[in-house]
Amino acid sequence: MKKRKSEWFEWTKALLIAFALIFIVRTFFFAPIVVDGPSMMPTLHDRDQMIVNKIIYDVAEPERFDIVVFHASDRKDFIKRVIGLPGEHVAVKEDQLFIDGKKVDEPFIDQMKKGENTYTDDFRLEELPGGYEKIPEGHVLVLGDNRGNSTDSRILGLISMDKIVGTANLIYWPFDRMQIMNY
Repeated sequence: MKKRKSEWFEWTKALLIAFALIFIVRTFFFAPIVVDGPSMMPTLHDRDQMIVNKIIYDVAEPERFDIVVFHASDRKDFIKRVIGLPGEHVAVKEDQLFIDGKKVDEPFIDQMKKGENTYTDDFRLEELPGGYEKIPEGHVLVLGDNRGNSTDSRILGLISMDKIVGTANLIYWPFDRMQIMNY
């Protein structure tokens, strides 16, 4: 009888430790997210399941073209791509991205830009909410890859770094789309 109690206690302890570790890892280090909608097509598809790295921006700054998850509201997280960094001026003219007046290629949307239709409507940083001339420290400009169907910095304004949850660059489901995103 005593052996059975001891065995039960050991199993209970092991399960509690396992759940505590899962809670700590998910809360502070990595978390799953499900892509909701077509705003990141063609890179990410609706219902793709990804892992968010929550600690990366504790040790590094975001880089251009990182795919980030951020709190768009108290109830909703969005996933978008970092386009503009602090101190930069961003503009799009005739489907071409300009950072500080220099052309920047966006290879992840090249296949979407084919044809006669405009893929990204022209804009300048000054025309976005906030009217900034340069992106202030602690903020980034984000856009969805599917520019015609994305709620991003053109509507929301610049995103504060304290709203960013982390970066998402690993698709784990569905299996046929499993990959690590390079941009």
